[in-house]
Amino acid sequence: METGQRPISRRTLLGSATAVAAACATSGTLLGGTAHAAAPHLHPQPAAAPSSLWREYRRDPFDHPQIPYIGRAGRHRGDHHAPKQDAPKQDAPKQDAPEQDAPTRTVDVLDFGAEPDGSADAAPAINRALAAVGKRGGGTVRIPPGTYRIDDVIRIGHSNVVLKGAGSTRTKLLATKNLTELIGPYGSRYGGDKSSWSWAGGLIWLCPSGRWDSLVDAIKAKNWPFEGWTGNQRDEWRTLATVRAAKRGDWTVTVPDTRKLRRGQLVLLRIADDAQHTLLEHMAGDGPGPEAYFWDDKTKLTSYVPYEWPVRITSVKRNRVTFERPLPLDLRPEWDPRLVTPVTPLTDSGVEGLTLEAVETPQSPHLLDKGYNGVTFQCAYDCWVDDITVRHADNGFGLVAASACTLRRTRVEGRGSHHPYFCREGSHDNLVEDFTIAPRTVPAPAGTQLHGINVEGLSSYNVWSRGRMDMGTFDTHRGMPFANVRTEITVNNDGRHGGDASAGPLYGARFTHWNVTVTNERAGLIKIDQIAPYSATVAISTVREFDQTDVPDFTGELHSRLEAYGAPGGVQPRNLHQAQRALHS
Repeated sequence: METGQRPISRRTLLGSATAVAAACATSGTLLGGTAHAAAPHLHPQPAAAPSSLWREYRRDPFDHPQIPYIGRAGRHRGDHHAPKQDAPKQDAPKQDAPEQDAPTRTVDVLDFGAEPDGSADAAPAINRALAAVGKRGGGTVRIPPGTYRIDDVIRIGHSNVVLKGAGSTRTKLLATKNLTELIGPYGSRYGGDKSSWSWAGGLIWLCPSGRWDSLVDAIKAKNWPFEGWTGNQRDEWRTLATVRAAKRGDWTVTVPDTRKLRRGQLVLLRIADDAQHTLLEHMAGDGPGPEAYFWDDKTKLTSYVPYEWPVRITSVKRNRVTFERPLPLDLRPEWDPRLVTPVTPLTDSGVEGLTLEAVETPQSPHLLDKGYNGVTFQCAYDCWVDDITVRHADNGFGLVAASACTLRRTRVEGRGSHHPYFCREGSHDNLVEDFTIAPRTVPAPAGTQLHGINVEGLSSYNVWSRGRMDMGTFDTHRGMPFANVRTEITVNNDGRHGGDASAGPLYGARFTHWNVTVTNERAGLIKIDQIAPYSATVAISTVREFDQTDVPDFTGELHSRLEAYGAPGGVQPRNLHQAQRALHS
């Protein structure tokens, strides 16, 4: 069996301790002079001791049994300022010359007829400006200071387009209508009377135009769609190359034919399951527990496979293909691994410097949201938001079949949300950093529910870093997400998780919670060493079980790890994501 290279040497890893300490010491500083700051610690920080688990991780960074490699999460592998193909990183697979930056055309929404005093609907002007720069190859649409009423969805459907306000305290979009009014009711493809606007769509919606049109057509026809990279019925793909067996953590794979592959191409790695559900077992860590689990009646979970992982190719040499990230899973012949085409993606588009405020209405009963939703990425790759506040929303920021996106300096506030952040439908390698969930401004109506930072639906290798959660929880919403990280977060743990029984386990393998301060002593969904297989719970507050309490989905030994319990901030590194980036840069 021919497997890929692992490009970072032990000498480089062990020699990077100084860089790690320096990177971790910078967390908690004010960023960019805006209204968003990194989450403050509420208690004095203890002297930090080196983590034994971290030392162990450094010896096997891409295939550690408990800690996933998330050092390249986010846009352009986590580099906020990189062009499309940035310069090679030390010890990473070498890459060819950079491509050209996106077009620099800039327009102003005032020139398209927008009024900054809220007196008229500005959505048509903003959408005309976005479409104009998009059709010319990209550029920036500026929104000067002011309040702009929007009576429709703001759509970013072309790549290389930036919607840029004057700052979240200076530019405000005031949304007057919800998605039910604008598009129509959106039921669930799994039946029942739920509203899918409870976890889908946004009043600022970043989604490629063709994919958005097909989704909206299906919703209006009440043909409730799949929402991801291969179309409404998951059948809009073609094979580029089959892939030979490889191991999780490999950067390079072998294919029999590379004629349809090229450097810089965005492809989907498609991994199907077999009749014995051994792919799902592998996502759960393999072994007796997952083997004994009954998968056949978990129909919602099994609808999420094949697993689809978008990734960009950095090198094609003979019959070997190198990716910009290491493999998320083993590749076995029985899973028919292959590289396939995605729908035309949205890439290198973003939103910066504004507040999206919905008209204040009471929060809807659970699962019946009308769609006063904030900013959502769908079938998007290498996209971003920065310095964005969402106020009075049903759901704040969404990742739906979105990968390699960065949400930076974001804030959810106002009357309270169902999902302040949601990450679902196979979203991978995303980074949410310097985020805030503010206290609700009015009491929660009866029958509503608060989740928090949500992940579900086989989503993997996502990171939530440097956060302040005055309400909510680490909502792992069944659908067996795996290999996700929450690090350096302060949380008032008062939310609850959801998830249908048919969606299967709460956790797959290799969840890590690292340096978490819990202000109300509640254990649920934070201390996961008794629940999640092959997980790591490191440097969290002393907690106790009350309110919603879970039991393991898998029998037998969980192979989980618990370190520095009761000592948030008590280990080095304090921020797992920053430390991984420092090691591998």
